[in-house]
Amino acid sequence: MADVIRVAGVEDVMPGKGIVAEVNGKSIAVFNVEGMLYAIDNTCVHRGGPLGEGDLDGEVVSCPWHGWEYNVKTGACVNNPSACVVSYPVQIDGSDVKVEV
Repeated sequence: MADVIRVAGVEDVMPGKGIVAEVNGKSIAVFNVEGMLYAIDNTCVHRGGPLGEGDLDGEVVSCPWHGWEYNVKTGACVNNPSACVVSYPVQIDGSDVKVEV
């Protein structure tokens, strides 16, 4: 059974931005796309760049190291469809953002 872990407050994830959280030893990026929150692995599969520090354009984040792009809703890689990252279910509980890992 998956754990549901608090990663931030709703106010911590600004619209059009991402944050990074450590959850059970995993680095996870959480993004706010027009008020909806999404979570994916923070590590780019290309060279390990921190996706949570990348620029978010709509629902696509660009890795700050080499520009690989990922859909934050699904984890699908725009550049290479066979190279995706894991996406995690997000729950809002009051003012808490929780991720299921």
